[in-house]
Order: sequence, then structure tokens, then C-alpha cells
Amino acid sequence: MTTDIQRYAAFAHDPAGGNPAGVVLDASALDDAAMQAIAADVGYSETAFVTSRDGDRFRVRYFSPLAEIPFCGHATVATAVALGPGEHLFATNAGDVPVVVDEAGTATLTSVDPHVADLGADDLAALLGALRWSTGDLDPLLPPKVGFGGAYHPILVVKSRERLADLDYDVPALKALMTERDWTTVQLAFRAAEDEFDVRNPFPIGGVYEDPATGAAAAAFGGYLRELGLVAPDATITLRQGDDMGRPSRITVRLDPEIKGVRVSGAAVPIS
Repeated sequence: MTTDIQRYAAFAHDPAGGNPAGVVLDASALDDAAMQAIAADVGYSETAFVTSRDGDRFRVRYFSPLAEIPFCGHATVATAVALGPGEHLFATNAGDVPVVVDEAGTATLTSVDPHVADLGADDLAALLGALRWSTGDLDPLLPPKVGFGGAYHPILVVKSRERLADLDYDVPALKALMTERDWTTVQLAFRAAEDEFDVRNPFPIGGVYEDPATGAAAAAFGGYLRELGLVAPDATITLRQGDDMGRPSRITVRLDPEIKGVRVSGAAVPIS
């Protein structure tokens, strides 16, 4: 284990793609202020800190440049790949998250139990206003909700890829709304095929305009699709994210009717 700061691109095979994450494999000597300062200095949407280890069980905390968050999927994938092939158990602020890493450098996490809640009319209106969208932009077959898969994410699905591509939101307004509601990112999606979606994730509360790949939101989205019966109970879903930012990311979401958690998979590679 090392106190060095490692850097990985998660949900990609190319370090020029994916979502960059900082990884500190030995943060046992760091207090909260030190971890927050490191995350701010690294500047990625999240940096993961392994604060203790007991065999294959790792206590992991996640910090954005501005604040600690309960769970981060892409930094989980990055940290697991940095630890190496095998089975790992991450004890996070959101709960225990098992992760399996194969020899090719692909990690599969199983989220905490997801759930879905209604997005109230007032919150929907405020969210659409901050995004500068309208109700007419939304896909009527995939209703707005709030999903949870370790963190909370409102979910909006639009009718056109062009609407998703044209992201120009009111940063102060969206940040204030997300802070008040304890939303980590906003999951914006377009259904390209039955089991394929293009997604984007604004993340102003973390000090980042947009996330190139968001594993926690992917878990929440998988729970949303399952609970609303929008895909098969054993579906494998591909999420394309980061393309509009020039950092293409690919996230695989697998549903298993035998378990409550959602499996989220992706590769991670070191950033030189």
C-alpha cells in the first residue's frame, strides 16, 4: 500500500477517455481536511482514499474538489483496478460494495440496494428551469424520478439525442437545487435502443461542470429501469457517456433478478 496519488481513467481502455479519478491506496495517516485538500489539488470529479484495510475489506472514502460524497462508482472501479485482480469489499459511507477485478483490468461492482422515488412537480419544474429545458423535451415513456444506488440522482430522459447534446445549464441555480435536495449528479439520458442509452451527468456540487462517466448514477439508473419495468429483469444495458465532452466512456449495467443490487462494469487504465 502507498500514500502516493495514483491517477486512473475509469470506464475506458484509453487514458484519453473515461472519467479520471485520483486513488490513494494508503490514506490511514490523512484526516478529513488533508483528504479534501488532496482532492481539490488533484481536481478530478472524485479522488478515492483507502483509509484502512482488513484482509480483502477496504474502508474507502470519496472526495470531490468541494466536498465528500457517500459513494462514487468510477473511483471505485479505478481503486479496485489499482488494487489488482481478485475480489474486494469496499466499506463506503453508503454501505458495503463488493468489487471483482478480472485479469484484463475490468472491474464489476455490485451496488447497495437501489430504490426509486417520485420527483415532485415543484422539483421537476425547478430542475427543468435550471437545465433550460421544458416538459416537451422529455420522453413520456420514461418518467422523471429520483434514483438511488449509493447516492441520489434525479433521472430525466429526453426524446431526442440533439436535446441531450445541447447541455447549457444555469450552474448556480442547479448547484443550489442539488445541494438543497442532496442530489449528487443529475442523470440525463436518451434511449438509443432497447438496452442502449446515451447519458450525461452535470455535477456542479462537486465543482465539476459535467462527469464523463458516473458509475453511481449508472447503478441508480439500472434500478430505475428495473423498478419501472422498462427493460427485462435480466437485462444487460450499455451506457455511452462522455462523448459530448471528448472523453468517451462505456459503462455496462447488468440486472440479476436473484439479487437486489445492480452490477456496474468497466475498465480502468493508468494516466501517465
